[in-house]
Amino acid sequence: MAAKRPGTAGGRLRAARVRLSAVRLSPLCRSALRLPTLRLPRGRRGRRRLVQGLMAVCVLALLPATWMRVGSDARVRTVADAPARDVAVVFGAGLWNGRPTPYLAHRLDAAAELYRTGKVRVVLVTGDNSREEYDEPDAMRTYLTGRGVPGERIVSDYAGFDTWDSCVRARKIFGVDRAVLVSQGFHIHRAITLCRSAGIDAYGVGVDARRDATWYYGGVRELAASGKAAVDALLRPDPRFLGPEEPGVTEALAADGVE
Repeated sequence: MAAKRPGTAGGRLRAARVRLSAVRLSPLCRSALRLPTLRLPRGRRGRRRLVQGLMAVCVLALLPATWMRVGSDARVRTVADAPARDVAVVFGAGLWNGRPTPYLAHRLDAAAELYRTGKVRVVLVTGDNSREEYDEPDAMRTYLTGRGVPGERIVSDYAGFDTWDSCVRARKIFGVDRAVLVSQGFHIHRAITLCRSAGIDAYGVGVDARRDATWYYGGVRELAASGKAAVDALLRPDPRFLGPEEPGVTEALAADGVE
């Protein structure tokens, strides 16, 4: 077989190998490049303990979500059989180019139907407006008015940065003590649990949604969020921003003839 010429790919590769073998790495570089090895237990008892430990971690991770589902399951309804309440609370779920995402639009459609059928008289939209260019409540208001909900029946909470903040502010700032909450099915159990912990007699409408990648992401995210929610329900911290009481809900109900 003819020898490979230095100009060929094979010759260049062999030359590179020679140059690389001549490089002497320092002990520090060699230790940095050395990958850690995962050592599994060798004995049957050690492997059993490893499996038991993993199962315990899984149980602990699922415990908060299970507790919330069991405690709130009887309060999850549809638009058709939701109890009559003065106020519906709609939680923000993101914007695309300044408009509600499809998931948020589904929530708002359900709230508009609750208003149209007389199940609720006022809609409290709560979301994030921490940046000037990002305004969930105003986008939600615009969407609802386009679906026939009068603007004077919509109240905006601009500091609903997460579910707990929205629930606490609905109770302490807007004076809501009974409400129908509107969200997707994977989130509604957490919303009911937290609003009840905040002092609201809450029922929830679990809005159907297409089971796409976003839906599965939301379900997985709930497992992580349920841990924080359990801590919030137990310790009941103040929201990120509380502020003074706002009469928006009371005034809207009074204008509709509700004392």
